[in-house]
Parts: sequence; structure tokens; C-alpha cells
Amino acid sequence: MAPEALLRLDAPLAHATERLAAKQPLTIVAIGSSSTAGVGASSPGTTYPSRLAVELSARLPEAKLRVLNRGVGGETEPQMEARFERDVVAEHPDLVIWQVGTNSLLRNEDISRYESALERGIERLKAIGADVIIMNPQYAPKVVAHAQYEDMLGKIAAATRHENVPLFQRFAIMEHWSKSGAADISSMLSPDQLHMNDWSYGCLAILLSSAIVEATRAPPSSHTAKAGPTGTAPPSAPAARASPATK
Repeated sequence: MAPEALLRLDAPLAHATERLAAKQPLTIVAIGSSSTAGVGASSPGTTYPSRLAVELSARLPEAKLRVLNRGVGGETEPQMEARFERDVVAEHPDLVIWQVGTNSLLRNEDISRYESALERGIERLKAIGADVIIMNPQYAPKVVAHAQYEDMLGKIAAATRHENVPLFQRFAIMEHWSKSGAADISSMLSPDQLHMNDWSYGCLAILLSSAIVEATRAPPSSHTAKAGPTGTAPPSAPAARASPATK
């Protein structure tokens, strides 16, 4: 459903790898804004964190997994960081998936210092011993309408490289779906042309779970990013609907 280079994690998940190898429980905290909370999903069970728990359990049937949804709609990164102690640190996570960027764009915030601010947040998460995956914004008309979106994507990517944490390239994956004809905008987004829907949240969970499993198979000392993820292919896009008007 996307080029292999977009589907693999480009940095190790050393802590999660060690936990799984030792057959110890794995706690994953998903923190973010409305994409994590699940705006656009038809039920709590079809949010991406809920579907991620299902997909990981299917791929790692012997593992004891917890996936916690700590998304709050409308938040930007400073607001999420303000919740770290309560919503992340208190859960003693082994892996944190931090979804970032969208609301800062939508609010036309000054992003000149975004990269360094994101790095500080990542360092806080790493300091508690957790692995970190950063998820960038969704590909959507209301995102690409903002002149800063490419700069934002670049700053997020630069921060992950500097901190040596994986970037899950949600934007590029969804852009590929749209431009390759795998799915059109009305099939992968809610009528507001911003939030994802059950199909795209489900595909996101399939691809992310595959990437996590692949990244945790190799010992941390010999981790490479050469192999693409394996697992169930994402389902076909639903039949296209008439494109909704932008709100």
C-alpha cells in the first residue's frame, strides 16, 4: 500500500526489543491530538490505538501488550507535553507514539523553533527509558492548504534524525494512497476533509504494527532498517463517495 521505504522505521526500538525478547509485558502509550483520540472514527474500537492493539496482538500472540490512548483533540505539542507526567510517565511506558504537527499548522503558529521544541519533548520521553516513535501530520486538504506544511514536515524529520528516533511517515503514506489511486480523499478522510476515518485508521494501525514488529525482531546491537515490514496487507479502500465540500 506504499513504497517500502515509507513503511519501515528508520531507527531502533531497543527497549521494546529487549522487553519482547525477555517475554516481559509491553506498555505502549499513544499521545497526540484528535488523530490519536479518534475524531472521525465510528467508535472507540476503530481509533488507530485500538486497532493497533488488535494488530499487534495478532502478530505477537505470546506477548502481554497494553496500548493506551492518550489523545486529546485540538492540542498542540506544548499542551501534550504538559500532560506527559500524568498521561505518559505515570503509565511506565516501554514505547511512546507521539503524533505531532497538525494543530500547529492549522493555527498558523510560528514554527521557527518547532524543531528544537520537539527535540526537547523527545528527550523528556527518552529520559524515562521509553522508545519513541514520532508520527507526522495526515495528508489532507486542510493540511496542505497551509504554506508552512512542507517546512513543518522537514522540521519533524530533522528532529527525529537528531534524536535518533523513528519517524512514522503518515503524511507520505497517505499522499501515496491518494496519488497512486489506492484511495481518494473521500475514501480515506471524514467529510470534514481533515480527520481520518475507520478505513484509514485501520490501515494506519496495520502498517504501524508491521513496522513495530519488524523493528523489534532484530537485536538492538544489530538493528538495520533494510527490511520492510511483513504482515497482513491493508484492506482495499472503500468505494469512492462524492467529495464533500470543505467546511
